Amino acid sequence: MDFSLSMEHDILRKSVRDFAEKEIKPVARDLDEREEFSYDTMNAMAGLGLFGMFVSEEYEGQGMDYMSYIIATEEIARVDGSHAATIAAANSLGIGPLYYYGNEAQKRKYLPKACRGETLWAFGLTEPNAGSDAGNTQTTAVLDGDEWVINGSKIFITNGTTDITAGVIVLSRSGTREDGRPELTSVIVERGTPGFEARTMHGKLMWRASDTSELYFDDCRVPKENLLGPIGHGFHQMLGTLDGGRLSLAAMGLGGAQGAFDMALKYSQERIQFGKPISTFQVNAFKLADMATEIECARLLLYKACWMRDNEQPIGKLAAMAKLYCSEVMGRCVDHAVQLHGGYGLMKEYDVERFYRDHKLLEIGEGTSEVQRIVISRLIEAV
Repeated sequence: MDFSLSMEHDILRKSVRDFAEKEIKPVARDLDEREEFSYDTMNAMAGLGLFGMFVSEEYEGQGMDYMSYIIATEEIARVDGSHAATIAAANSLGIGPLYYYGNEAQKRKYLPKACRGETLWAFGLTEPNAGSDAGNTQTTAVLDGDEWVINGSKIFITNGTTDITAGVIVLSRSGTREDGRPELTSVIVERGTPGFEARTMHGKLMWRASDTSELYFDDCRVPKENLLGPIGHGFHQMLGTLDGGRLSLAAMGLGGAQGAFDMALKYSQERIQFGKPISTFQVNAFKLADMATEIECARLLLYKACWMRDNEQPIGKLAAMAKLYCSEVMGRCVDHAVQLHGGYGLMKEYDVERFYRDHKLLEIGEGTSEVQRIVISRLIEAV
């Protein structure tokens, strides 16, 4: 078994890490404090080629494998969760559905600008009464002549209200199946469509420098050609999109855990108490050992899932495992990191405080930890 990454992967990691340290780290704390989405860093990430990483060059993507995208997300998250959230949502939830399920005309129309980072697309899944129970979607899409008429709302949608948001892919109830379950269909709604309103959400605990929105549809009419894939395939598309999204959130957990460990190790080696660095005290050394061990395990699990995806193998179980484990590993690592920082870890002037807040969303977004365990329990088999 060969656990080594390619030279291209190593070069990518170094370039993204250097970029994150030089361009994002100096401004991350201030952007978080002001709840400000940064178009400057957005443009810089686009210039580095962090959008459309797994999209073929035919549509102006980077033509890389999924592992490359995950490594890039991991390295951005090692410095800041908000910027990693922008990258993850733009690629997995925005570009992904258009690339994998869109027809040729839709790909030609929407993907080039998205891959250049000139536009962002959102994925409208979560609703006020349809979170973990995504199949209970209440937003409706009714075909009226040559138009879809959409009514309903979405909440907690990333990249939904930026100045460069081009639109949203809306999971909607388009009818009822023969078995009585709702027929779910995805429809593309462009920004500026009458009846479509997006409102920015403020006062967040975490990812304060990423864009989060509420979406409202009031007799919103879009052309029938805005249908994404066949009618009734929305649930299948959602599951496929979430599999990829879970890998990107796992990458955020892994990167965040690594960043917290790096800060904890550096601080504990510099902090002197009782005449010695606190890293030499066994109680603290064991915390660092536990963090390093779990991070190594998380990386192996996530990279295996990415390898399976790149080799066109089913990833439902491994994606759920990676998302569950990496997000909870980050939770344990940031807890240890704050503890090692003592009182300083509770102050905003130390980045570990932001990491402590940012980790919680990873145990909730794109399927809670509880939902991941349900998914895994349904897919595990005896060996």
